[in-house]
Amino acid sequence: MEPETTRNIVSLIGVLTLALMVWFITRRAMKNRESMMEQNAPKVAGEDELGGAARNPEQFNEPDEDALDEMAKLLGEDDEESDLEA
Repeated sequence: MEPETTRNIVSLIGVLTLALMVWFITRRAMKNRESMMEQNAPKVAGEDELGGAARNPEQFNEPDEDALDEMAKLLGEDDEESDLEA
């Protein structure tokens, strides 16, 4: 076989190998990008799982004075007491 023919065959194999590598890397990069976008997408209400448990639920068993005063204001009990005093 002539050296020119051998060089042409090797060049063709090299170009095909390069094209195949570029195609494979591009396909892999697109797949990785889609995966990353899916993992880092914003959460839609109802799709994400939240625990919802209080860290210290015992703190809600006995209300403090501030909480009782706030509840009295919300229920309008302060207005009744001030009417009775007057």
